[in-house]
Amino acid sequence: MAISSVGVGSGLPVDKILADLRKVENQSLALIQNRKTAAEARLSGYSVLKGSLDGLQSAGKKLADPDIFSAFKATASNDAITAKANSNAIPGSYEIEVKALATAQRLTKTDDRERILSDQEGGKISVTMENGDTHEVDLAGFDNTMEGMVKAINSDPKLGISATLINAGEGKTHLVISSTKTGVGNAVSKIEVKDNAQLNDFLGYEKEVNANAYTERAAQNAELTIDGIDITSQSNTVENAVEGVTLTLNQTTTGSENGKTTRLALTRDDAATNKTIQEFVTAYNNVISTISSQTKYDIDAQKGSALTGEALPRRIQSDIRNAIGHNLSAGEVRSLSQAGITINLSTGMMEVDQKKLDAALKDNSQDLARLFSGKEGIGQRLVDSTEVYLKKKDGLLSVTNDNITKSIKDIDKQMKVAEARIENTMEAYRKQFSNLDKMMSQMGGISEYLGQQLSMLGNMNDKK
Repeated sequence: MAISSVGVGSGLPVDKILADLRKVENQSLALIQNRKTAAEARLSGYSVLKGSLDGLQSAGKKLADPDIFSAFKATASNDAITAKANSNAIPGSYEIEVKALATAQRLTKTDDRERILSDQEGGKISVTMENGDTHEVDLAGFDNTMEGMVKAINSDPKLGISATLINAGEGKTHLVISSTKTGVGNAVSKIEVKDNAQLNDFLGYEKEVNANAYTERAAQNAELTIDGIDITSQSNTVENAVEGVTLTLNQTTTGSENGKTTRLALTRDDAATNKTIQEFVTAYNNVISTISSQTKYDIDAQKGSALTGEALPRRIQSDIRNAIGHNLSAGEVRSLSQAGITINLSTGMMEVDQKKLDAALKDNSQDLARLFSGKEGIGQRLVDSTEVYLKKKDGLLSVTNDNITKSIKDIDKQMKVAEARIENTMEAYRKQFSNLDKMMSQMGGISEYLGQQLSMLGNMNDKK
């Protein structure tokens, strides 16, 4: 409501007085706003802390995996093969010759694409593989054309075959049926259309009876030798022919520019283990740094941070320090410090002596695995200690954030009440000054009238 006219009658600086009164009233609102700002800062601070703690838990989960400490690197001398080694691999070198790649069977026949293949509806396509597997697909809902047969075959991957049409021009269309897996055992031995003789005349195939009904590219198994030992595989992915190693055959080596063989070297991959440990150190230091920055107090400015005075960050710090304090009862490397990882007492940060860690990885990998991995290792201890805070439903950080969010909502309600109260108070002040204006204006009129009357009396006395 406009107040610029108030004060005309009284001559008082009412605008300034009302502005000063509003400043006084707003002091209570400022206190509420400060509480909200502090609560929002706490919410943000805990969000940053949770992010760093998530990172430490993820690092702990990696450390808890024993395979991290028995990682192997598989290196091939050329592109004929690629290899991946797991923790069961044994260091060594192998000579591999790839004589043949595994291929899938392909059956082809030519016909008129538009021709109706059967006057009879329905039936079932039955496919039997060389390995004895048999599966059927119902032809209900599929028309009796080559396109219909292709759709029916491709509708069920359990058949073990796929089909396509190739238009060769001049009204000729090729029906191509391919095994979906490589290898002789995954080739088709029989295709039969049950309950539809005409469709069976067109589509039927039995290797030993009417093989000439189709042009066949026969399936083939992969053939290779490892250190002179013959190996066959229905797939070009060969698992555990070398213990703990998966080989992928890309091309034959016989007659290639790279020679007849590929040398496969299996070596310990300490670089991968070192990387995981370094990630753990970084994640731990990130939590400690976050806690420090969120709880510090600036003495000169006499100002705290978002979580200054909060007990929860200190509790988190204590728990993760207890988790990494795990020591082994035996072994050459029983603690983090013996692995080259120490805590700087002035900063609280982890520091790594890389030479000492490299030596531990090389000479005492089993001790490191027991120190970091497994149910009792530092990795799992970190996972367990951080889970108390990170659980979604009743984790301490989740509960704390919910409480802060609730308090912010309550503060918002208090602000609305305070704002309404201030506006009501200011309106009351405005009315009071308006009434004062009227009263002062009336008194001014009375004073002027009395003055006039007294002046008239004085003039009358002078005339006498």
